[in-house]
Amino acid sequence: MREERARGPGAHVKAVVNDFSIHVATVNGSGSQTANNILLRSILQMGVPVSGKNLFPSNIAGLPTWFTIRVSEKGYVARVAHNDVLVVMNPETAAADVAAMGPGTLIVVNDSIKVPEPPADRIVYRVPMTKLMEPITNDVKLRRLVANMIYVGVVGGLTGIDPAEVEKALAAQLGRKPKAMALNLAAVRAGYGFAAANAPAAPVRFRIERRDLTRNQLLMDGNMAAALGAMFGGVTVVSWYPITPSSSLVESLIGLLEKHRHDPKTGRATFGVVQAEDEIAAIGMVLGAGWAGARAMTATSGPGISLMSEFFGYGYYAEIPGVVWDVQRVGPSTGLPTRTAQGDLSFAYGLGHGDTAYPVLLPGSVAECFEFGGRAFDFSERLQCPLLVLSDLDLGMNNWMTAPFEYPAAPFDRGKVLDDAALETVAKFERYRDVDGDGIPYRTLPGVKNHKGIYFTRGSGHDEAARYTESPEVYVRNMDRLKKKMETARTLLPAPEVREAQGAEVGLIAYGTSHWAVIEALDQLAAAGVKASYLRVRALPLHPEVHAFARRHPRVYVIEQNRDAQLTERLRAELPERAAALRPVLHYSGLPLDARSVTDGVLAHEGVPAAAISEGASR
Repeated sequence: MREERARGPGAHVKAVVNDFSIHVATVNGSGSQTANNILLRSILQMGVPVSGKNLFPSNIAGLPTWFTIRVSEKGYVARVAHNDVLVVMNPETAAADVAAMGPGTLIVVNDSIKVPEPPADRIVYRVPMTKLMEPITNDVKLRRLVANMIYVGVVGGLTGIDPAEVEKALAAQLGRKPKAMALNLAAVRAGYGFAAANAPAAPVRFRIERRDLTRNQLLMDGNMAAALGAMFGGVTVVSWYPITPSSSLVESLIGLLEKHRHDPKTGRATFGVVQAEDEIAAIGMVLGAGWAGARAMTATSGPGISLMSEFFGYGYYAEIPGVVWDVQRVGPSTGLPTRTAQGDLSFAYGLGHGDTAYPVLLPGSVAECFEFGGRAFDFSERLQCPLLVLSDLDLGMNNWMTAPFEYPAAPFDRGKVLDDAALETVAKFERYRDVDGDGIPYRTLPGVKNHKGIYFTRGSGHDEAARYTESPEVYVRNMDRLKKKMETARTLLPAPEVREAQGAEVGLIAYGTSHWAVIEALDQLAAAGVKASYLRVRALPLHPEVHAFARRHPRVYVIEQNRDAQLTERLRAELPERAAALRPVLHYSGLPLDARSVTDGVLAHEGVPAAAISEGASR
C-alpha cells in the first residue's frame, strides 16, 4: 500500500510532465524484458519521445540487471545520471537502488522485499505483488514471471499511462499467444487496480500526458538496423563467431536472409552463412568471398578484431574488400563485456602490423546503422580494402526511436571492376597499377575469360603487375600508393555533420552514440551562457571539414567514451599546430554517456561553475 510520506519537499513541487526517467531493478532471467518493453512502447504510442537502456552485468540468470526508460518531450534520449521513478524487484540490490534516489522521487517496491527506510521526502508504494497474482494463476513459477506485469500496471496507473495503450503494446508483443496475453493482461489490470485504490489525493509528481511527437516513429536496436541495411546492401556471404554484443546482428541477419533470399524458381537459398570455428576463420572466409566478388561480412567485438588482425593486414596489402562490424564493448581483454565503450578506434584504424590504415564508418543512430549497413559494401569495394563499422553496445543492443528507413535509391557501387568486355577496351591490365591517380587500381574477378585479366593475388611484396618482388623501390612505390588511396577515402567516405553557431569560440567534436548526450549538452551549455558549435565525425580517415572545424574554433572539446582520448590524439597527430586547443572530455565507466558529464567537463575547462546549471536544466 501507499505510505503517506509525500508530505516532505517532494509533495509540493511542480509536476514534471513528460520529462523523467524510470529505473527498473530486476533479476536477470526473471522475464522483466517483456514488461519493460511494454512500458516503453506504451509511452511511445502516447506520442511522447522515449528511449530504453538495458544495463546488465555479464552474468547468468539470477543476478542483477537494470532497465532505464527516459521520457523526454524535448526528444532527449541519452542516459541520465539520476532517476526519478524506481521499481524495486531485486532484493540483492534493493538497498543501493533505493539509496540512490533523491528527494521527491517515486519508489515502487515489491512488498516481499525488505528495504531500508528511505528519507521522508520520497514517495514509496509497497505493492503486494504475490497477493495480487494469487487470483490470476495457481502456477507458482508463472506468478514469479508475470509479476513483472504488476509493476507495469502500477507505474502506468501512477504516472498516467493510458491503459488502452498498454493493452495495445501487450497485444503487439503477445497477441499471437492468447493464453500468455490473457495472463499478462490480468496482471497489468491488477497493477492498475492497485494504483487506483491507493492513489494519492494529489497526482504523482511525474506524469505522462498524451502528445503527438512520435508519429511514424518506431523502436529498433542498432544491430537489427545494421542487419536490414546489410540485406539491402546485397550481402550474400556471412561468416561469424558469436560474441557479445554483436551476436544479435548476425542472428537478425540470418532471420532476414532466410525469409527473403531464395531463388523464386528453385526455392534454394541465394546466400551463405557460416558459423566459423573462431574469428580468424571468419575473417578469412570473408576475404575469400570478397576476392571472388561476393559482398561478404562478419560481425564481432574488440577481442574478435584482435584475432582478425593478421588477416586484416593481408586484406589491406592484397587489396580485397570485406565488411566487419565491430560492436564495441569495454576492454581491454575481456574487460566488461556487457558494457559500452568507444575504445577500439585507434586499434581498428591501424589494425595489423606494418603501416596500415582502414576506412572506418562511425554510425551515430539506428538510421545510420541501416544506411551504413548497405553503403559499407560500396565503400569497401570502391576502396578495395577491408572496412570496419564501429558501433557500440549502447547503439547495437538498446531500443531507439527512429523514422522508417528509406529504400536505397542508388545502385550498388562495385568499384573498379573490369569484366571481359572492359578488358577488351584496354591495352594492358595490371592489378596494382594506379591508372587514375587516386591510389585505387582496377581488379578483375575469378571467371573472366580474357587472359589479360589473370593475375596472382599475394600478400607478399609485389609490383604493379602482381609479380613477386622484394625490390625496395617497388615496395616504397606500392606503400605510397596505398597511402594515397586512404587520402582519396577522406572525401569518398561520409562527411561529418556540422551545427555551426555563429561567432562561437567553443567547438565540440564527437562520434557514435556520444552524439545524443552532446546535443542535450549543447542546450545545457547555452543555459550556462556558453555558445558552442558541434561537429559529428562519421568516418575515418578524417574528412577535411574536421580539420577546418578544428581550425575555426579557438577551443575544441573532443567528447569520447574511452580513457586515452583516442580521437583527440588522432586529431593532434593530423593538426599538430592545434594540439593545445584540442581538449578531451572523457567518459569510460562502461555506462552510456550522459549529457551532464559532457556539460560539466566543458564548463570545468571554460572556468564556468557547474552550479550555473540546475539539475534538470534540460527540462
